[in-house]
Amino acid sequence: MDDFIAWFQHHGGALDTAVMSITDFPGSGRGAIAVKDIPENHTIFTLPRSLTLSTQTSTLPSAFGITGWRKHKLHKGWVGLILCMMWEEAHGNQGKWSAYFVSLPTHFGTPMFWSNEELQELQGTAVVDKIGRVEAERDYHEKLIPAIKTRPDLFPSEKIDTWYTLQQYHIAGNRILSRSFQVERWKGEVGPDSSDEHEYVPEDSAENTQADTSIGSAMDVDGTGDGDEGLDGESSDSDSDDSDIDDSDVAMVPMADLLNARYDSENAKLFYEEHHLQMVTTKPIKAGEQIFNTYGDPPNSDLLRRYGHVDLVPCPHLKGALGNPQDIVEIRADLVVKVVCGGVANDEKYQQRIDWWLDEGGDDVFVLDTDPILPAAMTSLIKLLLLSQEEWEKTREKERPPKAKFDRQISELLRRIFEIRLSTYQSPDTEADEKLLASESLTLNMRHAIIVRLGEKRILAGALEILRIKEAALDDVGNAESKGKKRVVSGGTASGGKSKKARH
Repeated sequence: MDDFIAWFQHHGGALDTAVMSITDFPGSGRGAIAVKDIPENHTIFTLPRSLTLSTQTSTLPSAFGITGWRKHKLHKGWVGLILCMMWEEAHGNQGKWSAYFVSLPTHFGTPMFWSNEELQELQGTAVVDKIGRVEAERDYHEKLIPAIKTRPDLFPSEKIDTWYTLQQYHIAGNRILSRSFQVERWKGEVGPDSSDEHEYVPEDSAENTQADTSIGSAMDVDGTGDGDEGLDGESSDSDSDDSDIDDSDVAMVPMADLLNARYDSENAKLFYEEHHLQMVTTKPIKAGEQIFNTYGDPPNSDLLRRYGHVDLVPCPHLKGALGNPQDIVEIRADLVVKVVCGGVANDEKYQQRIDWWLDEGGDDVFVLDTDPILPAAMTSLIKLLLLSQEEWEKTREKERPPKAKFDRQISELLRRIFEIRLSTYQSPDTEADEKLLASESLTLNMRHAIIVRLGEKRILAGALEILRIKEAALDDVGNAESKGKKRVVSGGTASGGKSKKARH
């Protein structure tokens, strides 16, 4: 790291070596540690914007030509930034970021690099459908390769098999996925991802996208609170995302991306001014403690997919057992429709309601988390599908979905949905996974897969338990009403009104 720090300082970066050092942490890789007690609001390091690596700071887009850049759709998603990183790294020691590239990882524990057998262990989790390997490789073959073949002056043929391979593409993509930041552009900073017709000015505050369970990037960043604007560490979707990049710029930020993250442990945050970025402590840090940025405390499924690790901390909902309090289970709306409508889900009657639900902003994925609350939106959709034709027409006129009222029919359908969702894992048995985790012969990938799926299965088991409690409450109410009716009837007379009241 000495060469990296020297490079960092040579290019305008400033590191307070009196308070921070870079070291290796067992099980966590390289990170930053406090050499001595650090007070709150202390600036650990700063760096100029020009030292960040993005499509704005790389010279490739201008050398390639903005027209050609946009023609090959390199301004969409991450493919342009990936190409910039590959091109800059291909310059070797002659490149501006050569010492930075040496500091970046080349091996990842993310599922993007897992074998098919290992991926089977993640079956049923929220990870598998979001890895994006197929989409990423389509961008590589349909955008990147055709683009570089048009410019042999920039991409000599003898370098393609070394620096522009599919493997290098995945490595660059995963570096962005796990380490990039989202940087607001400043006035006058117009690049290949933007229109030449206007300039970009930072918003009053950066939008926090850490709750998004789609593929994202690394760390969280913020404004100073004194008029300086913040950065958000969650970048756009993925290197295969076809949406236009907005008024912000996904960037690699040397030094800042060395900080690790852990659930509820953030003690430093990256802030920016117009020309500089600075890492500032958000609370006092004791000597010997690790300096943490934040990933936004996502569930283990996202941590594994993005960064190749998981968080295990004592969880209240597990009575102190280890897990991730932010774990979630995603249930697709089409599973709900299938359970409620059966084999006639494609019937025009149901399709009209589904289309209306989506047009009105209804969810197409429902989320269960560690809180013992059933998703009201899911119950509302079930109610919508169960309406009679007359009730449906009234609902459509009111432009308001049905209330999420719980009853025996809803409970039975929810139970079926949760049981089917539970069956999508390798095994629905949580105890079997708990026993597997006790084994010392597990590979790291296998251990991570078990932890992710076990966390999700525990949530589903909790949801089923909530249903059991709610059903018992319904039974208690029914029994009480039944006993009340019997008392009224038995106290009535053949000709009195009490028996009528009982029937009513």
